[in-house]
Amino acid sequence: MAKHPNLNKPWRLIIPQAIYAKLNEHLYPGDGDEHGAVILAGIASADSDTRLLARSLHIAKDGIDYIPGERGYRMLTDAFISEHILKARDEQLAYLAIHNHPNATDKVSFSSIDIQSHERGYPALIDIAEGETVGALVFGTKSVAGDIWTTGRNRHILSNATVIGHNRLVLYPKPIQHSAMADPNYDRQTRLFGDKGQRILSQSKVAIIGLGGAGSIIAELLGRLGVGEFMLIDDDRVEPSNLPRLIGASDWDAMKLLANSNHPQWIRSLARRFSQSKVKLAKRNIRRANRKAAIRTFTSELRDPAVIAHIRDCDYIFLAADTMRAKLLFNAIVHQYLIPGSQVGVKIQNTSEGAVENVFGITRAVTSNSGCLMCNQAISPERLRLESISEDERRAQNYVGDPEVIAPSVISLNAQATAQAVNDFLFYMTGLMDADLHTGEIRFQPTKRQVDLDSPASIPTCVECGISATSRFAKGDKATLPDLPQ
Repeated sequence: MAKHPNLNKPWRLIIPQAIYAKLNEHLYPGDGDEHGAVILAGIASADSDTRLLARSLHIAKDGIDYIPGERGYRMLTDAFISEHILKARDEQLAYLAIHNHPNATDKVSFSSIDIQSHERGYPALIDIAEGETVGALVFGTKSVAGDIWTTGRNRHILSNATVIGHNRLVLYPKPIQHSAMADPNYDRQTRLFGDKGQRILSQSKVAIIGLGGAGSIIAELLGRLGVGEFMLIDDDRVEPSNLPRLIGASDWDAMKLLANSNHPQWIRSLARRFSQSKVKLAKRNIRRANRKAAIRTFTSELRDPAVIAHIRDCDYIFLAADTMRAKLLFNAIVHQYLIPGSQVGVKIQNTSEGAVENVFGITRAVTSNSGCLMCNQAISPERLRLESISEDERRAQNYVGDPEVIAPSVISLNAQATAQAVNDFLFYMTGLMDADLHTGEIRFQPTKRQVDLDSPASIPTCVECGISATSRFAKGDKATLPDLPQ
């Protein structure tokens, strides 16, 4: 029998924009009638809620799969239900039957006939699905309600559905009433996106992976925007060479007096031991901007299971670390748990003689609608392999012939890429993104005063973001993340 998450937490539905657009077109073609469908969804148990992750949509053809009902107006045929409940069982997914109320707008609910049909049929469907979750969704044009069933006849009301796409859209069973009080500290920015937008930011939770030159800027900008909750992930500490590019860093943070190269090694090692962690530095900066923010810090790698356990209920993830292992795991989390994110990076390329050859920064949106880092060849299998073996092994295999070269880093170059990533988050959350926006990589080349746009690739057979049965896409807790310690 399938195991289910904490039953007392709110249940939410997460729908990729492509699935929602196709569903909405089917439910509301302009005929004023009722239509049906099924969504198969993964399940993710997060800190604050349980999430249904829409993985695939199955349209019920009118008059063939969706026919006049025996008790209600319309119903799904037994054959259509059987096909998809068995698929849900075999792939360990939740089965969600869907219909619409044609005249419902921002308020919708199940009829008494709907509820009676659930009570007659869903216990049997759970048995057929061998304990997997089953449920029903009813849509209005701007609303959704859900009746979710798990083993033991436990029932759960869907709190809301979030559509993740160019713009974030949240649908509720009925309009939500909010306090009219506004924070005057944010008056200038609410003139752009309103008090509603500021409330969305204050209720949002973000993760920042890597709090170095790029990540520290992201933390500062998000703190001043008024984001309400942060997860900060980095296992590194402040060093004197970091000071020019870490926001708010001081000589004391780096223990600069102890780190002086004239001191014996044992004294310099004390500097490393007692210097400030980068996550604590970022926390201090956020607190300075917004004392109300809730901040959780992790002085560990992203692959730490404790980090993964908390990152699953974030609204957005920023990747500002440049290891292939971090990219691999970030990419997997984005697609397995349907959490949109941005990857940022800056690179300075030199010739063999040491002259500057190229300087560029990138901002890449990584979402369920944009093609993943694997599809776009942003993850190097060779570098992944090298990162998985020890330094001694790399030297023995002649992969490293010289001491490690420290990459150049300049704060102004980091600022350009990170500002775009934060703006991507801001306009996505507040619904201000243009419908025809560029979804691929943005490459800044400051020495040329040039910005290039690269179109994203999306491979249907990709095991990360593809639509095949073996893909991790929207499988939630039923799939295994890569590169986790055993």
